[in-house]
Amino acid sequence: MVHAHVDANGHTVPHPHAAAGPDDPGPVMDAGAFATLYALDDTRVLRRYRSGADAGAEAQLLTHLAAHGVPVPWAVHRGGPDLEMERLHGPTLLQGLASGEVPIVDAARLLADLQAQLHAVPVPEDLLPGARAGHVIVHLDLHPGTVVLSDEHGPSVVAWGSATLGSPHVDVATTALLIAEVACDDGEEHARAARALLAAFLHASAALPDAALDSAAAHRIVEPWLVPGERELVPRAAGLVRAMVE
Repeated sequence: MVHAHVDANGHTVPHPHAAAGPDDPGPVMDAGAFATLYALDDTRVLRRYRSGADAGAEAQLLTHLAAHGVPVPWAVHRGGPDLEMERLHGPTLLQGLASGEVPIVDAARLLADLQAQLHAVPVPEDLLPGARAGHVIVHLDLHPGTVVLSDEHGPSVVAWGSATLGSPHVDVATTALLIAEVACDDGEEHARAARALLAAFLHASAALPDAALDSAAAHRIVEPWLVPGERELVPRAAGLVRAMVE
């Protein structure tokens, strides 16, 4: 059986690596660009990097963020590529928007506030020696599909596989670009709503320099996990964002 996952634009697409195997720790819940998510029980999941990359740094980052008030699931490194995490219950912000339960303006403000809260967290001491001036912790994949409106903690940010130290402006530009890709997709039924969300998000966020948008688009267009048709949307999406901020 091939399970589906939601990509960065909120599209549900099949993932060939999601089929459950005899050595899997539990049923497959989701498969993203980097990792497969397994259900352990009603309160825990296991996130396993398919590349075999060590998940220890991500566990440390999530612990650091939680200690500074960022709403994230708890996480414990279980060795190698395995990260045991809190299982959050509730719809994603994307689902809340699609159902009409979350107004577009509220969703935009929530994304901007979560991003600003993240950028205000001090850089962990062990990463300070390599940090450039002005760099902060960035998510680089924040969009309505990576925010869970959880029963446990309220809005919580998930999918931290791309997190690193970087420019806060590029992080904002990346979120704007991901939303704009949906707005530019002629075959997407939610394109008009995505355009409104983009406008509201840009209004709620800090100023967006052109250089940050260029950097975000250059990184996005070479991502290897883009499905057919998505790569072609990146230049159009960047143009839409640029037109809205001018």
